[in-house]
Amino acid sequence: MTDTASEQQGGVATVIASLMREVPDFPEPGIQFKDLTPVLADARGLAAVTDALACVADDVDLVAGIDARGFLLGAAVATRLGTGVLAVRKGGKLPPPVHGETYALEYGTATLEIPADGLQLDGLRILLVDDVLATGGTLEAAAKLLGTGGATVTAAAVVLELSALGGRAKLPELEVTSLYVV
Repeated sequence: MTDTASEQQGGVATVIASLMREVPDFPEPGIQFKDLTPVLADARGLAAVTDALACVADDVDLVAGIDARGFLLGAAVATRLGTGVLAVRKGGKLPPPVHGETYALEYGTATLEIPADGLQLDGLRILLVDDVLATGGTLEAAAKLLGTGGATVTAAAVVLELSALGGRAKLPELEVTSLYVV
């Protein structure tokens, strides 16, 4: 990462911290939920986050945003980079045929999907974007899924990383940038 990118991420962390809302005991007692909605709803916050996430990209052909806030972020970053955006959807939201990747959650499983037709991903270099890195399962599954489609995920970028949940450990092969770490 360049010095400019590092400086920009330091500044964006301050913006995120000033706008992020913390909600105690949600979704269950003892959890301190970090709500990024105010960050994205603020013009300055959205611009700072978009610029910092775009700074992570190194010669990418496409940005992939993960359902659902990753769609917003991915589209904004793709616009800055002059690329297209691919929505990595939750299972069952796309018409067949699809490529899917099922992964473990704390209580059960989930599936991510991308279209199997209508897109040519072979050889594309992709930046993977999401709002939060928690346990790492979603980013790991998305990277595998895009690989199944023939693409190479060159890096992942998230707005917020919940470091106590250890998600980064699930992604040893992937360069991951977090704009704000708690």
